[in-house]
Amino acid sequence: MTARTGILLLNLGTPDSPQTGDVRRYLRQFLSDPRVVDIHPVARWLLLNLIILPTRPAKSSHAYKKIWGPRGSPLLFHSQDLVTSVQSLLGPETPVVLGMRYGNPSIAAALKTLEQKDVERIWVLPLFPQYASSSTGSALEEVFRVVKHQANVPALTILPEFFDHPGFIHAFTEVARPVMDELKADHLLFSFHGLPERHMIQSDLTGGAHCLASERCCEVITAANRHCYRAQCFATARALTTTLGLTQANTTVSFQSRLGRTPWIKPYTDVVLPQLAARGVKRLAVMCPAFVADCLETLEEIGIRAREQFVGAGGSDLWLIPSLNAHPAWAAAVASMVGTSGAPVSSEKGRLALHPGAA
Repeated sequence: MTARTGILLLNLGTPDSPQTGDVRRYLRQFLSDPRVVDIHPVARWLLLNLIILPTRPAKSSHAYKKIWGPRGSPLLFHSQDLVTSVQSLLGPETPVVLGMRYGNPSIAAALKTLEQKDVERIWVLPLFPQYASSSTGSALEEVFRVVKHQANVPALTILPEFFDHPGFIHAFTEVARPVMDELKADHLLFSFHGLPERHMIQSDLTGGAHCLASERCCEVITAANRHCYRAQCFATARALTTTLGLTQANTTVSFQSRLGRTPWIKPYTDVVLPQLAARGVKRLAVMCPAFVADCLETLEEIGIRAREQFVGAGGSDLWLIPSLNAHPAWAAAVASMVGTSGAPVSSEKGRLALHPGAA
C-alpha cells in the first residue's frame, strides 16, 4: 500500500481582523518568538509589554484597515487562492493545506487536517523565497514542535528556499514584465524585507569572517554565505534583472521594515527613495521579491507610504508591482517544486530534507 502524500504550504500570518484587539494578539504572538526578537527573554518581555504593545497595535490597526478588503486580509486570501490553484494541478489525491506561523489557520490546524486525510508523508514548502531564521527557521521549528507530540509522526520532507529557483524567477518575471512595459518606468527598485545585521553574521559559516565584512560580500553565493538572507536577496535581484532584460544601472536593491535602533541590513528603502529622486528618477517601479503574496509590507508600506515619500522627494510616481499571489505561473512553479510524481523538485543549493528535531 502506497503512503498518501500531502503538501503543507507555510506563510508568516496575519491578524484575524484589522481591529486593535486582534492586531495586538497577533503582534504578541509574533514578537514573542525568540527567533524574531532574538534578545534575552527578560529584555524581550520588557520591550514587548512596556514599549511595543501599549502603542504599536493601534498604529498597525490603522495600517491594516487601509489594505483590508471584502475578502479580508490580502495575505490570507491570496495564500488560500494559491492552495486552490496548486490543488487543482496536483489532483485530489494529494491534499494541499495552508499553515500560518502566527494567527490562523495555524500550523497545528493544518497538520491536523492532513492527519485526518490519512496522510503519512508531508512535503513542507515554506513560502519564503530567501532563508531566514526568523521566518523559515521559525515556521519549521513550529512544524517540528507540533509533530513531535503526535502518536504517529509523519515522514517530513522540507523543501529548500527558492530564491533562484527557475520557476520562481519565471513567475515574478511574468508578473512584472507587462507592468514594466505599460508603465515605462525609468528605474526598478527591488525592496526586500530587512533583518538585523546580526542575523547575517550568525548565518556565516566562516564564523563571521565573511558576512558584512566587505561591500562585495553578497556579490556571489559561496560556501560561506549560502545561508545568508542578504546574499540570497541579491541573487534573486540579479536573476530578475537578467530575465527582465535590465542592467544594474537601472535597478537598485534595498531593504525595508527596519525596527529599533540596532543596525539592520543596508541600504534602507526609506533612504534610497529620496536618493533616487535626487538622481532624477521620475517613474519608479518597485518589486518586493521577499514576499510571494501581497500583504501589509507591500500594499501599505510600499504602495502607500513609499509612494508618498518618493513623490514628496520630487519623483513623479511610484508603482508597486504586484506580488505572485495566485498567478498561474506561480501556482505551476509551486506544483513543480513539490513534485507531481512522488518526488520533490528543488534547487541544488538548498537543504533537501529535514526531519523532526532538526534545526
